[in-house]
Parts: sequence; C-alpha cells; structure tokens
Amino acid sequence: MIHENGQEVCNHGSERTSHHSEKLKNNLITRLNRIEGQIRGIKGMVEKDVYCDDILNQIAAVQSALNAVGRLLLEGHMRSCVIERIQEGDHEVIDELLKTMNKLMK
Repeated sequence: MIHENGQEVCNHGSERTSHHSEKLKNNLITRLNRIEGQIRGIKGMVEKDVYCDDILNQIAAVQSALNAVGRLLLEGHMRSCVIERIQEGDHEVIDELLKTMNKLMK
C-alpha cells in the first residue's frame, strides 16, 4: 500500500520493515553520509589535539544532524506505520511509539 506522501507503509507482521520512497531514502543516506564524515573529522581533530571548544562545537553539529534524521524517520513512521496499525485496531503501536520517542528525547 502506498501512502499519499509516496511512502509505502510498513509491514508489521512477523518481519517488520519500512519501505521509504526513493527520495526520502536518498535524503536520509545523504544526511547519514555527511554525519559519518563529520564523525571522521572529529576523530581527526582529537588526533591532532585541536582546541576542545572547536571539537565540542563539531559534536553539537553532529548531534543536531542526527536529530534531524531521527525527526524525518519519526514523521514518516507516524504518517504511515502508526496510522495503519491504529486503523487496523492495533493500539499497542501507541505504547511502542511512546517508548521510541522517550529514547529519542534522552
């Protein structure tokens, strides 16, 4: 089933998967590749004994970028998987979503 935003909805049987649109998947991969590069950069900064405040600023940038990826995934999840499962009468998805959101907000 395809959601109106172009994202296929998640299966929630024995194998849980998510099928993102190619546009969203490419966006997420691009962001994650950038974050991966930032992490390598931070490692290099530590190895070169760069001033701590500069390293901490880079860590803050990585955390912000990772939070943005999490928000995109959460939005897609809520607009597809969660809605579908509620419509099917599976209200346990709310508890699952709340647990996930608590983990994201730590």
